[in-house]
Amino acid sequence: MEEQRCDVLIVGAGPAGLAAADITSAAGLQVVVLDDNPQPGGQIWRDGVQARLPGFVRRLRSVLAGRPTLRQIYGAKVVAPLAPAGLLYETADSDSAGVIRYQRLILCCGARERLLPFPGWTLPGVTGAGGLQALIKQGLPLAGRRVVIAGSGPLLLAVAKSVRDAGGRVLLVAEQASETALLRFILGLWRWPGKIWQALRLSTFGYRAASRVVAASGCGCLQRVTLQRGRHQQTVACDWLACGYGLLPNSELARLLGCQLEQNAVRVDQWQQTSVAGILAAGECCGVGGSELAWVEGQIAGQIASGQLQLAQRLFAEHQRWQRFARQVATTFTLRAAEVTRLPAETLLCRCEDVSWGEVSGWENWRQAKLATRCGMGACQGKICAAAAQHLTGWPLPEPRIPLVPCRVSTLLLLGQSQPEE
Repeated sequence: MEEQRCDVLIVGAGPAGLAAADITSAAGLQVVVLDDNPQPGGQIWRDGVQARLPGFVRRLRSVLAGRPTLRQIYGAKVVAPLAPAGLLYETADSDSAGVIRYQRLILCCGARERLLPFPGWTLPGVTGAGGLQALIKQGLPLAGRRVVIAGSGPLLLAVAKSVRDAGGRVLLVAEQASETALLRFILGLWRWPGKIWQALRLSTFGYRAASRVVAASGCGCLQRVTLQRGRHQQTVACDWLACGYGLLPNSELARLLGCQLEQNAVRVDQWQQTSVAGILAAGECCGVGGSELAWVEGQIAGQIASGQLQLAQRLFAEHQRWQRFARQVATTFTLRAAEVTRLPAETLLCRCEDVSWGEVSGWENWRQAKLATRCGMGACQGKICAAAAQHLTGWPLPEPRIPLVPCRVSTLLLLGQSQPEE
């Protein structure tokens, strides 16, 4: 087992994590970045054979790679927090685990897709919207494939562009938000001129508001998607369905560290400081708001961690500007009640353990349902089905437990060895 110490440990290498790493390492602090992806960039700047990274991201990666005060560890998953001030992690590419002790911790854990169940959502050919985008960047061949994109949020348009760039045919984009909400959102974009150009660049034919997927079907794989718009249903023959209903903050590690949450997101003050001394947080784990907001928050967190309070204050106005945009997006794409009702009892809720919605919905809370049905006990540890159950029933998300991720037995044995004796 490797044990190391640093001034600042940053968990996550998306926009927020890279911004924080740039500032803290440039200030001369000894910095370590941990991320479970094989390369920096997070989900939005994910690299791959078909990825097109912005020029400034490539330049930033090059600069950070040359910083002697910065160590970047990729393909690494945080297994558990340790006392005092440490994290146990495991690497995917080798049989190794390590412990990092830190003076300050910056959580930039990002967010994950919200997936809501419907009949047929476990068929081969059905993925999350962001999941399809990640597959495309890694080289998934889509030439000539017929693709339906559905769910809610601006990500749908970005995925549609990725599909077209990869040679796929986007048949339609089904957005659950109403026409009125979308029009109000578009008319308010003058406050963020860059977003107007982005919206024009991502616009696509076949974009349908107030539409949702009610079923997917096929013999052994996806062949058809049934959509509903008002009282009318339409069945579309297709090869791929990408469906995502917004994002959920990855706040499990923060919860284990004792940080206070607000609506499932890490609660921070204007300095990006959490309720726990020495721990800061930035980016989508503090609330979903897009790459611009995450970048600014990462800068503020990095400046606070390196003692540059005046520089952090200069970013407050920009931070507030992107917070207003995030609130506008959240208001526009709030899931409507139609996404909660009319789910057939036989629909799978927990795809890891093959537990249906009917088996879960009769219980009073998630704990009872889990004990009776094994839902949430599979490989994803409830990250997908518990979030869906929260949306469908109002149950709070379950408390995270150690280990945070499935890991090797040898790594679990290190937990006892790494904790101080009482």
